Amino acid sequence: MNILIYLVVAAVIGWVASIIMKDRKSLLINIVVAVLGAFLAGWFISPLLGVGTINDAITLPTMLVTLLGAIILIGIVRFIRRR
Repeated sequence: MNILIYLVVAAVIGWVASIIMKDRKSLLINIVVAVLGAFLAGWFISPLLGVGTINDAITLPTMLVTLLGAIILIGIVRFIRRR
Protein backbone atom coordinates (compact mmCIF):
# COMPACT_ATOMS: atom_id res chain seq x y z
CA MET A 1 0.00 0.00 0.00
CA ASN A 2 2.86 2.41 0.77
CA ILE A 3 4.34 2.01 -2.70
CA LEU A 4 0.96 2.90 -4.23
CA ILE A 5 0.77 6.09 -2.18
CA TYR A 6 4.39 6.89 -3.10
CA LEU A 7 3.65 6.47 -6.82
CA VAL A 8 0.51 8.61 -6.64
CA VAL A 9 2.38 11.40 -4.83
CA ALA A 10 5.26 11.11 -7.30
CA ALA A 11 2.83 11.34 -10.22
CA VAL A 12 1.23 14.48 -8.79
CA ILE A 13 4.61 16.10 -8.12
CA GLY A 14 5.84 15.21 -11.62
CA TRP A 15 2.61 16.58 -13.11
CA VAL A 16 2.97 19.87 -11.20
CA ALA A 17 6.62 20.15 -12.25
CA SER A 18 5.66 19.57 -15.89
CA ILE A 19 2.99 22.29 -15.65
CA ILE A 20 5.46 24.74 -14.11
CA MET A 21 8.08 23.99 -16.77
CA LYS A 22 5.45 23.78 -19.56
CA ASP A 23 6.71 20.33 -20.54
CA ARG A 24 3.65 18.04 -20.77
CA LYS A 25 4.47 14.35 -20.70
CA SER A 26 2.68 11.08 -19.92
CA LEU A 27 1.83 9.85 -16.43
CA LEU A 28 4.70 7.35 -16.45
CA ILE A 29 7.21 10.03 -17.44
CA ASN A 30 5.85 12.29 -14.66
CA ILE A 31 6.42 9.53 -12.10
CA VAL A 32 9.96 8.87 -13.36
CA VAL A 33 10.77 12.60 -13.33
CA ALA A 34 9.53 12.97 -9.76
CA VAL A 35 11.38 9.90 -8.48
CA LEU A 36 14.63 10.93 -10.18
CA GLY A 37 14.04 14.49 -9.00
CA ALA A 38 13.68 13.19 -5.45
CA PHE A 39 17.04 11.45 -5.70
CA LEU A 40 18.61 14.56 -7.21
CA ALA A 41 17.14 16.70 -4.45
CA GLY A 42 18.30 14.20 -1.84
CA TRP A 43 21.90 14.59 -2.92
CA PHE A 44 22.07 18.34 -3.50
CA ILE A 45 19.12 20.22 -1.99
CA SER A 46 18.27 18.29 1.18
CA PRO A 47 21.66 18.82 2.87
CA LEU A 48 21.41 22.55 2.21
CA LEU A 49 17.88 22.92 3.57
CA GLY A 50 17.91 20.18 6.18
CA VAL A 51 14.71 18.67 4.78
CA GLY A 52 14.31 15.17 3.37
CA THR A 53 12.54 14.10 0.19
CA ILE A 54 9.47 11.97 -0.40
CA ASN A 55 11.82 9.00 -0.17
CA ASP A 56 11.98 9.72 3.58
CA ALA A 57 8.41 10.77 4.38
CA ILE A 58 5.49 12.37 2.59
CA THR A 59 5.06 15.81 4.15
CA LEU A 60 4.67 19.28 2.64
CA PRO A 61 8.35 20.29 3.02
CA THR A 62 9.54 17.00 1.50
CA MET A 63 7.10 17.36 -1.39
CA LEU A 64 8.37 20.89 -2.06
CA VAL A 65 12.00 19.71 -2.07
CA THR A 66 11.06 16.87 -4.43
CA LEU A 67 9.19 19.33 -6.66
CA LEU A 68 12.27 21.53 -6.81
CA GLY A 69 14.40 18.51 -7.73
CA ALA A 70 11.93 17.53 -10.47
CA ILE A 71 11.92 21.08 -11.88
CA ILE A 72 15.73 21.12 -11.93
CA LEU A 73 15.76 17.71 -13.63
CA ILE A 74 13.35 18.89 -16.34
CA GLY A 75 15.56 21.95 -16.87
CA ILE A 76 18.68 19.78 -17.20
CA VAL A 77 16.99 17.44 -19.69
CA ARG A 78 15.68 20.40 -21.68
CA PHE A 79 19.18 21.94 -21.78
CA ILE A 80 20.78 18.68 -22.94
CA ARG A 81 18.14 18.15 -25.66
CA ARG A 82 18.74 21.63 -27.09
CA ARG A 83 22.46 20.97 -27.61
